[in-house]
Amino acid sequence: MPTPHAVTHNPAAARFEAHIDGQLCVADYRLAGTLMTMHHTFVPAALEGRGIAAALVAAALDHARGAGWRVHPACSYVARYMQRHLETQDLLAP
Repeated sequence: MPTPHAVTHNPAAARFEAHIDGQLCVADYRLAGTLMTMHHTFVPAALEGRGIAAALVAAALDHARGAGWRVHPACSYVARYMQRHLETQDLLAP
């Protein structure tokens, strides 16, 4: 899914990042084996409503799919995103 925001994976920091208007937006995760627990997303208030969090989460889920990981959406935003995007349901950890 193409996104209007350039998202990069920063594995050293265990997060997906987007630098928008000089500000850092993130989707943080913890990895235990093949379980990716997405525990936090952050977009500065001045940037809200532009689809940045969705782009971060979509990139993270695409990465998880490619790596063969399962996802535990501990972040409420990620949980809602996965509920709205049924094509991500197969990634949910049992």
